[in-house]
Amino acid sequence: MLRCDKGWENDVVQFLVMLQVLVQSFLQRFLLWADVLDPLLLLKSSDEIKRARLLIQMKEKTLSEPIDNNQTRQAFLLSLSSVHPDTNDIIPLLFRPPAFVPVALPWVIFSALQQEAKSTFFFQFVFHTYTTAFTLLNGNGTPKAEEYSLQQKQMFCGLGAISYAACVGALPLVFMNRYTLKSPLTQLIVRKLLPAPLLGLTSAFTAAVVRSPEFENGIEVMDRSGKVVGVSRNAGEKAVRETALSRAVLFGTTFFLPEVLVHFVQRAKLVKNPHALAAVRMVLITSVLAGMVPVSLSMFPQCGEIKRADLEPEILSSTEETELFYNRGI
Repeated sequence: MLRCDKGWENDVVQFLVMLQVLVQSFLQRFLLWADVLDPLLLLKSSDEIKRARLLIQMKEKTLSEPIDNNQTRQAFLLSLSSVHPDTNDIIPLLFRPPAFVPVALPWVIFSALQQEAKSTFFFQFVFHTYTTAFTLLNGNGTPKAEEYSLQQKQMFCGLGAISYAACVGALPLVFMNRYTLKSPLTQLIVRKLLPAPLLGLTSAFTAAVVRSPEFENGIEVMDRSGKVVGVSRNAGEKAVRETALSRAVLFGTTFFLPEVLVHFVQRAKLVKNPHALAAVRMVLITSVLAGMVPVSLSMFPQCGEIKRADLEPEILSSTEETELFYNRGI
């Protein structure tokens, strides 16, 4: 077991470092997240989560054994799905990774309807509110600020980003209705082609804005032993950039792929009834979202890695390590 001198808080950090060593490939990360996203983990009580954390803390094993032992593996999965690795706090139920698909799915489906500008704005506002709060509560928890309240800044910036993203999502429908642009080409562009890139870009935007303190103030980086060696803005920028990119891929694909598949279903005349076609669209959106969530979370390791050459000079003087680690967040 890796050791560091900050108590149980770093035991979770140690497992993130272990995660970096043990889960190198995309496929391994995907299989791990498929287990972590199990909705049944939401049924575990706070006491069960605390016992799981205690079990991990008490295990004195080699680096690979915790993943091989079934009891410790289950405790590891429960901790990874329920506990913030930086703050050691239990994440609120609705904002834990296993809750993401069940909570976000209805708002993704409503946002995909693209009926009226007002309803689109409302549904996307709720959608971005949830995903932004999820990003905030699962981001890196180490940025510090002295001159202002970090939480207040993140809340105000997040609210502004949410409002802007919802307006951008509804704007094409506003223009189409205001200027009575009803041609088939306009309908195709506004209702079929634009929603996917717009939702992908706005999702990346809200993630970057709400987590901006991470690249403004920096996040803690640690060596392989779990010892914190400094605070790096470059690591914060890398963490936010990777998370924003994963959000863009997640929701861009979730909007784009079902529309393509529905198009082929219509061309093949497999479904003629409008209600049946709507049901097919809902099933496709559900399937793609459920599959893309573990894919997007697996794009980059949660325990990020940054090379020595990419660190600030003040950190280089504090360690001889060639690579350092940090919690990327999700």
